Amino acid sequence: MTTFSFLDDYSEGAHPDILSALTESNYVQQAPYGEDTYSIDATNRIKARLGAQFNGAIHYVASGTMANIVSISSCLRPHEAVIAVSSGHIVMREAGAIEATGHKLITVPAVDGKLTPENIEVALSSNAHFPHMAKPRLIYISNATETGTVYTLAELREISALAKQRGLILFLDGARLAAALASGKNDATLADIAALVDIFWIGGTKVGALLGEAIVVCNPALKDNFAFHVKQRGGMLAKGRLLGIQFQALFGVKHLFLENAKHANAMAAKLAAGIVGRGYVLDAETATNQVFPILPDSVISALKAYFAFYVWAKSDNDRSVIRLVTSWATDERQIDAFLARLDHV
Repeated sequence: MTTFSFLDDYSEGAHPDILSALTESNYVQQAPYGEDTYSIDATNRIKARLGAQFNGAIHYVASGTMANIVSISSCLRPHEAVIAVSSGHIVMREAGAIEATGHKLITVPAVDGKLTPENIEVALSSNAHFPHMAKPRLIYISNATETGTVYTLAELREISALAKQRGLILFLDGARLAAALASGKNDATLADIAALVDIFWIGGTKVGALLGEAIVVCNPALKDNFAFHVKQRGGMLAKGRLLGIQFQALFGVKHLFLENAKHANAMAAKLAAGIVGRGYVLDAETATNQVFPILPDSVISALKAYFAFYVWAKSDNDRSVIRLVTSWATDERQIDAFLARLDHV
C-alpha cells in the first residue's frame, strides 16, 4: 500500500487559507460570472504585479487545459498553426485538445525542455509552402517546462524579439509559473513576462488552489471580445466567485502564490540532493518542484510498493526515468521516508 504520492502537485485539496476564505464568504451574495467583488479585487492584486505599462485583461477559468484551449483558439484563424517543442504539454498531455479546435501543432526538438529561437526558425522555414501548409502563427512555451526547467529573462527576451520580428503571437503556459518564479534559476518577474508575451496564464491549481487559472491577455489587440471565447468554450463559471476568492488569497498579504512554490521547490531540491547523494543520476536538472531520477527498474518496482509516481521514460534495458513531484503540502518527513526506503531497496 502506498504511503505517499509524488504523482503531481495537486493530490492534496487546497491550502487552509483558501478553504477558510471560501467558507467565510459562503453566505455572502455576489454577482455571477466573475463580476463579484472577490474576482475584481483578485484582478487588481494581480495587475499590481504586472507593471504600470500593463493594459490588458484577466479572465479566470477552472483548468489548465481550458486555459490553453481558450487562449490559443481565440488567437488563431482556422489555417494558422502552433509552434511547440515535441515534449510540450499541449503536444503530449492534453489528448489532442488544440488539434481538436482545428489548429495544427508544428513540433521541434526541445533543448533542456525549452523552445529556442533557432528551432522556431526551423519550424518557420520548413512550414512556408503557402497556402498548401498551415501557417505558423503562435509560439507556445511553458514556464516551468514539462521537465521542470526554467526560461531565463534573456531567453524570454530573445523569443519575444523573434516573435515580434516575424509577426508571431507569443503564448506562455503558466501551469507551474509559480514554481518557475520561485526557482533559484529564475531572474524574471511577472511584470517582465507581461511585457514580453502576448498572452499567458497564471496557474493556481498546482500551487494550492482548489482549482483555477488566471488568463492574462497582455496584448491589447487580443483582449476585445475575449470573454466571448471563454463563454463559448464553457470556461465561464456561473459561480465565478469560487475562482476569484482563491486568487485573492494567493495574491494576498501572505504571498501564498510564491511562498507555496518556494516550499515545493525546497522539498524537491532536498529530494534530488538525497537521490544524487546515494549514487544515482538525474535525467534533468532540478530547478523547480519536479525531480527526474534514473533508477534501476528493480528499485522502481520496490519503491512503488510505498510511493506513487510516474515512470516517465525508459533509459536503457534495465533502468527508467521516474518523475517525482513535490507540492505546497509536502512534509519534509515524506522526503526523508522516500530516501530511507531508497537506502533499503
